[in-house]
Amino acid sequence: MIRLNKMTDYAVVMLSHMANIEGSDTGRMVTAVQMAQDSGVPLPSVSKLMQQLSKAGILTSHRGAGGGYSLDRAAGQVTVADIVTALEGPIALTSCIDGADTSCGSMPLCSMSGNWNQVNHAIQAALESVSLAEMMPRPFAFEPTPEELAK
Repeated sequence: MIRLNKMTDYAVVMLSHMANIEGSDTGRMVTAVQMAQDSGVPLPSVSKLMQQLSKAGILTSHRGAGGGYSLDRAAGQVTVADIVTALEGPIALTSCIDGADTSCGSMPLCSMSGNWNQVNHAIQAALESVSLAEMMPRPFAFEPTPEELAK
């Protein structure tokens, strides 16, 4: 099964939240403590993710008393591929084509490794076609009544 790890999922939640509170402004700062409280992601995970996303150029770190983190680009300019690559490395289904130092012993006889590139490129293209803005939660089209909220 192809599945992103929990930290990548947390990162999408956090970045969506940051983009939502910033609107189109990429300069508004959020602290790790604020993000943990607002998103429900545990503080140690938030801190680790914010550092990784900052290294990848998705967030900017602002030091000092009024510091925090801000989105480096507008949500429409950050792709799911950017986030996945920042946290999980190159998008590749098998180690024989991801540039890893370790490869399987069948590599010289394997006729499949070139074919996996095709699959990897398709997955990469799909993840590049979805922006953070598209991942953000949509507001409800209607206001629920008090009775509906009580259910």
